[in-house]
Amino acid sequence: MIPLPQALTALEILLKILIGQYLNSSYCITIISDEYLFLQSPKSFMYIYASNNETLTYQMLNASEMGCSDYIVQLNEPNMFFVAYENVARMGNVRKGDRKIIMLPTFHHLINGSSDVILNVLSNREASFLANILLIMKAESSPECHIYDLVTHKFVGIEENDKPVVLDSWNSCTEEFEKNVYLFPHNMSNVYGKIVKVTAFTYKPYVLLDLEPNITPNGRDGLDIRIVEEFCRWINCTIEMVGDDGREWGEIYDNRTGIGILGNVYEDRADLGITALYSWYEEYIVMDFSTPYVRTGVTCVAPSPRLLASWRMPLLPFNLYMWICIFFTFIYASLALMIAKGFSTTDIFLTTFGIMITQSQPESGFSTWRTRSVIGWMMMTGLVLDNAYGGGLASTFTVPRYEPSIDTIKDIVDRKLIWGATHDAWTFSLILSQEPLLKKLVKLFRTYPSEDLKRRSFNRSMAFSIEKLPGGTFAIGEYITKEATFDLTIMLEEYYFEQCIVMMRKNSFYTHKLSKLIGRLHESGLLLAWETQIALQYLDYKVQLAVKLSRSKKDVENIEPLALRHVEGIFIIYGVGVVISIISFVIEIIQKKRNNKRR
Repeated sequence: MIPLPQALTALEILLKILIGQYLNSSYCITIISDEYLFLQSPKSFMYIYASNNETLTYQMLNASEMGCSDYIVQLNEPNMFFVAYENVARMGNVRKGDRKIIMLPTFHHLINGSSDVILNVLSNREASFLANILLIMKAESSPECHIYDLVTHKFVGIEENDKPVVLDSWNSCTEEFEKNVYLFPHNMSNVYGKIVKVTAFTYKPYVLLDLEPNITPNGRDGLDIRIVEEFCRWINCTIEMVGDDGREWGEIYDNRTGIGILGNVYEDRADLGITALYSWYEEYIVMDFSTPYVRTGVTCVAPSPRLLASWRMPLLPFNLYMWICIFFTFIYASLALMIAKGFSTTDIFLTTFGIMITQSQPESGFSTWRTRSVIGWMMMTGLVLDNAYGGGLASTFTVPRYEPSIDTIKDIVDRKLIWGATHDAWTFSLILSQEPLLKKLVKLFRTYPSEDLKRRSFNRSMAFSIEKLPGGTFAIGEYITKEATFDLTIMLEEYYFEQCIVMMRKNSFYTHKLSKLIGRLHESGLLLAWETQIALQYLDYKVQLAVKLSRSKKDVENIEPLALRHVEGIFIIYGVGVVISIISFVIEIIQKKRNNKRR
């Protein structure tokens, strides 16, 4: 066995101390090295021998999924670890934003005096997303005593976040630290003005941008904006807004790129993503979610039911099945009368129809007891039907009657009424559903520009998705105006409900702190108070009220006296009957003249 150098032995003693003080709460530790590292520790650990990037990635992924989320790294090429770690952070299911990483110099670094190569890892892009990095650097030492500097990156503050900061030093002879400070100082309690990039777009009441700075501080407001501003007041960070490039919620692609808010967060163009982001499964696989802060219900405002056409009103006293029964009663009564008259078909149908509408009939032809008994039962049936129809018709003419309203998902699907908005994010929560009704609902969704939606809101061609917030507020697109709401009615059934969250990069160091803040906001009731304040200050009160009362506005109409429009249908039917009668009369005359000429 090759004896270990004294310097490396001292390094292992230091490592044992660090593990006892700072990794004591770790469930498991992953050790990554390309040479032998002797470690005595009561903690469970997984040892990985690094050979190449691809192998290292899958070995680290396996260790991370088993719960070994803190790392001790000793590599000749330490940058290889950060490349593999970034892949593990995106591919793995374990979420841990406060992973601790201790990087050691190798035997090669020590004997060549090149341990400063470890310092270069702080300039890596991947290192900028890790708060707890501790580098062990060889300092000037005597042959008997070895001194190591304990270094991390600045991380906090507005500028030079990758600048090395010497926290303490350790002497192998005394086995004590010089300053005895905490070696993982970035606990996110104070980030000293660190810039936090937030991506959003204007969507009331969640986010309002480009407001007058004289009225609203920083020219922005909204429920989501107030959450991130309160977050930055708490940890002392600085907000920098990142636009959505007109793509709104956007999308993430399979090639690890994206657009809009989702793309900005996924590609690290922004640290926090807001604006009514839901807990979508596809996005959860690749990003971190905060604790939900709002429960929102998604439904639609659909075209309001109109007054029924007047020509249909004479048909309303009975439903379809009743009319079918009356038709078969007419046929049955006609056959009974024909049999009673000795299978004579003379005036059978006209007589039966007249009796069923309680019209008087001549006594001739009804002299036998058979015909009189049949006529008697027919008159009783006609009397009942005529009175029932008359009562229903009077009610129909007096009380306004409307088309069936669109209340449920089934109503939308049955009528094949399209629904939509400016982005297909409204369907993200439904596309994985295997329920046939919801599959049909998703197929009816359409996206249009805001100008087209505004035009369509007046022509009754589609329904429009909106959100119902806990405080009684509605998130309604700007394309739905006060004038359009007069002919729109909110549905009774919600398509689905969702939880609004803040999205961050996977294993973000902001996740735990932000979720803790949201919990405090729930406890204090500030979220409901903010919703009400924003609604009163920025939302169109008339539109909100019109949508809220859209189902009750028809109920206030009183019973009205009979008017001409109520009997238009009767006159239409009468007119059609007169026209048909005249045509039949003319045809009969012409036919009779032709027959006379032939004779």
